[in-house]
Amino acid sequence: MHAAIERDGEPDVVAVEEPLEIRVDGVPLAVTMRTPGDDDQLAAGFLHGEGLIDRWPARVGPPQDLAANAVEVAGPLLHDPGQRSFYTTSSCGVCGKGAIEQVAVDAPRLPLDGALAPLPRALLAALPDRLVQPEFARTGGLHATGLFDWTGELRCVREDVGRHNAMDKVIGWALERGELPLRGGLLCVSGRLSFELVQKAVVAGAPVLVGVGAPTSLAVELARDRELTLCGFARGGRVNVYSGAARVG
Repeated sequence: MHAAIERDGEPDVVAVEEPLEIRVDGVPLAVTMRTPGDDDQLAAGFLHGEGLIDRWPARVGPPQDLAANAVEVAGPLLHDPGQRSFYTTSSCGVCGKGAIEQVAVDAPRLPLDGALAPLPRALLAALPDRLVQPEFARTGGLHATGLFDWTGELRCVREDVGRHNAMDKVIGWALERGELPLRGGLLCVSGRLSFELVQKAVVAGAPVLVGVGAPTSLAVELARDRELTLCGFARGGRVNVYSGAARVG
């Protein structure tokens, strides 16, 4: 989604950024700054990444009071988040949640599937070029996450002002279709590889995560601990493999 503005006396468009409140059974749980669109998938993907749901909710959609910029999810959750509340910005994801041990609670190590052929480096390097990003082309202000199959065919792509939101929307799409865990799925993001993106990929069961940019140290540490194939700097026909090289031919 984009909005028309005026820049230096000329028309221009910018990416829309608005807050979204995620409620569970009427109780506010999280607020995220996002680009409106696919909010149901965003809410479900976020809750899945936090280990709070493992299937598409019985109901997800506008709240009963029809409040703007809010989405209601029907419980129950897999566990009680207690007094914990979440506030995520469009840049940081769940800031400060850096405990690899906590991710291990929600996600086992990713098995090496002998039935899947090794992935050619050229295929991994080409994934960012296959991301369809119409809103980025218009505004230059959005991140994208794409889900590809093992042959490199694009299955789903979502754009958002928050890189973690784009990932949540894709995972929510897969959750709605009953396709989690993402065995045989390749996730590709348009920016850097942060801890929270690796966390979400691991919890979703995706064996491979590729990014255009660099990984952080904690992202690499988590990927190696959970045996995720993590690939960065995928551009110009080249890619760096930081973990899980056994899946790469």
